[in-house]
Amino acid sequence: MEARVETSTQGRPKRRLTKVGRVVSDKMDKTVVVAVDYFRRHPIYKKTVRRTSKFKAHDEHNLCRIGDLVLIEETRPLSKTKRWIVRQILERATPEVAAEIAEEEQGEEEATS
Repeated sequence: MEARVETSTQGRPKRRLTKVGRVVSDKMDKTVVVAVDYFRRHPIYKKTVRRTSKFKAHDEHNLCRIGDLVLIEETRPLSKTKRWIVRQILERATPEVAAEIAEEEQGEEEATS
């Protein structure tokens, strides 16, 4: 079997964006929601502020669980909102971490409704 590498118009392999984040939801089939934290400096107060972005990522074999640390990679659009694919599970979550993340997500959903 031959491995295929996408190439750009100049014939070089494409550099795809990768991110590391925690799985916050695995309720969908073959899809997980991954929260990626990053830090930004506040423009006025100059304090470092943590921000979070959520990405829907394709998980072909439904291996990811809530709380897992995963590496996701940018890919072609797979659905209306899914543009990432899970490349690797870096760290498995303990049951305590999974319960804590599930509680946070539930509280966040109640706050928005």
